[in-house]
Amino acid sequence: MPRTSSGAGVTVTSRVLSILDGFDAEHQSLTLTEIAQRAGLTLPTAHRLVRELTEWGALRRTSSGRYVIGRRMWDLGLLAPVQTGLRDVASPFLHDLYGATLATVHLAVRDGARALYLDCVSGHASVPVVSKAGSRLPLHSTGVGKVLLAHAPATLRHEVLAAPLPRFTPYTVIQPGRLASQLQRVTQEGYATTTEEMTLGACSIALPVRVAERTVASLGVVVPDLRSRQALIPAMRVAAQGIARSLTLG
Repeated sequence: MPRTSSGAGVTVTSRVLSILDGFDAEHQSLTLTEIAQRAGLTLPTAHRLVRELTEWGALRRTSSGRYVIGRRMWDLGLLAPVQTGLRDVASPFLHDLYGATLATVHLAVRDGARALYLDCVSGHASVPVVSKAGSRLPLHSTGVGKVLLAHAPATLRHEVLAAPLPRFTPYTVIQPGRLASQLQRVTQEGYATTTEEMTLGACSIALPVRVAERTVASLGVVVPDLRSRQALIPAMRVAAQGIARSLTLG
């Protein structure tokens, strides 16, 4: 429902908060008109405040002209107990998985149309990767990203599939139809794989961390090839279930 923030005595702060409050799980991208309507603001007021929020980084304007929550809000969000708690809870499971596989282990959450890496555990024997804790990579070219995209709201999937998909290696999947088929398989099989789509020489396996039927994160490993995936997936599922169980108990 639209928020009602107009009227005498309304502060600039309350108007800004009403704009941010207009975004939720079912409204992750909004046009300027939709923002004004949901915040209960006039279009000129919304335009001015949205411009300032975009310049600061609280909002980001997509190539389609819609607005989404910006990177700076996610940077601040990392300081919140919920993200810190997720990293802290997951950390022993990530290290156990690394100890068993010697593969780079990732924990990521969705940041709009990107995967935000909350933690990364690797060693000298691990495949070199471009990701590290705090980095953001496209959803379509990473294993954890494909898991998060497959479980994202349909509106976001449509937006990602409709936009030009950047190619990072000759093996990056940039065809919308092929990517859509992969996402459907992720929901059916319970895990995603990539083959040198983000970095040459690096393949990945990822699966969701689910709490109360909701995907809260994605757990992934990076390996030189996918021949070991049938041996890795059971250990990854144990780790993901352990993280989910700890979050529930916490």
